[in-house]
Amino acid sequence: MTAQDLSRLMFGDALSLLDRADRLHRQFFRPAASRVPTWEPPMDVVETADSVRVTVALPGVAPETVKLGIEPDAITVSARRTFPINSNESGSAARIHSLEIPHGRFERRIGLPMQALSLVEQRLQDGCLTLIFGRKESA
Repeated sequence: MTAQDLSRLMFGDALSLLDRADRLHRQFFRPAASRVPTWEPPMDVVETADSVRVTVALPGVAPETVKLGIEPDAITVSARRTFPINSNESGSAARIHSLEIPHGRFERRIGLPMQALSLVEQRLQDGCLTLIFGRKESA
């Protein structure tokens, strides 16, 4: 490997790291207006012959804050994950050592043909919202 090849490899790695840092910065440090979503939770969508199962990871989200919107071509899941420490919890200011789990308002839109599906089951358990949709009988 020549010095020029090594230089190109290091430059490519540096650009890749800068791109990743920029994506993380945009994900976690967006201006948090009260109505603007600040993060999107990860999700799985699994389709079987008779149903569609959507699982959305919602760590630390209170069940009563979760809102589900159903549109003709999609569903929307939104809520708020509060910051893990409030200012009244400790006598002095907290020192953050690591902050990797996002907080604030979130919204996730999932494109699904809702005219052909109906919500059969909805549950929030172990930090995951599970939505099960059954197929509608064609008339």
